[in-house]
Amino acid sequence: MLNHESFLLTGPTHSRPFDADATYRADGRAKPVLLFVHGFKGFKDWGHFPLLADFFAERGFVFVKLNLSHNGLVVGGTGDLEDLDAFGRNNFSIELDDIGQVIDALFAPGTTPIPAAEMDLGRFFLAGHSRGGGLALLKAAEDPRVRAVATWAAIAEVHPQWPQAVFDDWARTGVLHVPNTRTGQQLPLHYQLVEDYQVNRARLDIAHNVRRRLRQPLLIIHGEADETVHVAAAHALRKLRPDAELLLLPEATHMFGGAHPWPHAELPAPARTVAEATAAFFERQL
Repeated sequence: MLNHESFLLTGPTHSRPFDADATYRADGRAKPVLLFVHGFKGFKDWGHFPLLADFFAERGFVFVKLNLSHNGLVVGGTGDLEDLDAFGRNNFSIELDDIGQVIDALFAPGTTPIPAAEMDLGRFFLAGHSRGGGLALLKAAEDPRVRAVATWAAIAEVHPQWPQAVFDDWARTGVLHVPNTRTGQQLPLHYQLVEDYQVNRARLDIAHNVRRRLRQPLLIIHGEADETVHVAAAHALRKLRPDAELLLLPEATHMFGGAHPWPHAELPAPARTVAEATAAFFERQL
């Protein structure tokens, strides 16, 4: 029987509550802890992500996932994107701070409902999908408590390479809308996202941080049929860290076979390959 524990945090700078949960087998033995970060337009319970939690828990990990505070979900809400104002006020600094707050909570005894005896925080790992993979790289580069990192279909830079005319119009209007093809929503992005990047460029520069500051073992997984983040991003990350392990899945798309909702009791086959490779990689670090 697996334990599923939920907990609530509140950002110290933005005061917006966000939730996280942990899945593990309660056996009184200290287990490695893996924190998973979702991507843009994603959330912790998207599609097959709960099945990933079960997979890693069965494999002997404490698997923790969070809803980034400004991802558009509301604590106690519908479970899908509904707070578009919060979504529009999101930025990369907020997301890094959210991840840091979860890490701080896990390392502070009694702050989460996970018993300290169940966690070996000397074996603390990060994994992230898509934009969450980029965030995992940046957070690991600034937090030595992270012992190893795995990225799944990760971005290689946070700056969108749009034409200057797009940025000029964005600055003039203050908001840019991007479609959510799954829900049909037009999702706002306020220009403060660009301003935050400009002010915090050193912290948010993935290339610089991976090349100069990331010291932890790194696993890069990408689908060669990724329609959202081209596989070139994986090769770019590997070029920055030649000692990283690289796994390319020839027919895998961006979500590794998953969809939302995911009605099946088993992981999609590509996602299971990702999970097995990631678990084996972290186990080699133990």
